[in-house]
Amino acid sequence: MTPWINWLPTVNACLNSVATVLLLMAYQAIRARDEQKHRKLMLSALGVSGLFLLFYTIYHMEVGSVPFQGQGWIRTLYFLILIPHILLAAMQLPMIALAVYFAFKDQRSRHIKMVHWAYPVWLYVSVSGVLVYLMLYHLPVNG
Repeated sequence: MTPWINWLPTVNACLNSVATVLLLMAYQAIRARDEQKHRKLMLSALGVSGLFLLFYTIYHMEVGSVPFQGQGWIRTLYFLILIPHILLAAMQLPMIALAVYFAFKDQRSRHIKMVHWAYPVWLYVSVSGVLVYLMLYHLPVNG
């Protein structure tokens, strides 16, 4: 295994953190009716999340699954965060793709309806991804 592979979980957690900040800033921009700023921030979040997906895939193709070592209540908490994270992560890509498609086609009402679901899912997946990383790589084994 090449040494840089070991850095990818940390890089991915950083990318998820950046995506979270960009999503929150984009929400504020659209609330302020600054569509140009909103568009730039959302495309940036999309790019950062795309880079995350690329690095995540590379890492897990090389390393495989990384089991959680914690025991007791922390293990239960880990899986309570991880399971919805995985399910929603699988759902988010088509939702985001549709939201972007509707935005570029200037189908605002359809875009807004899709974003009503896609935005909170994307936000949850980004935040929970960082939590999963912290629990998987930085918690003591005994929690």
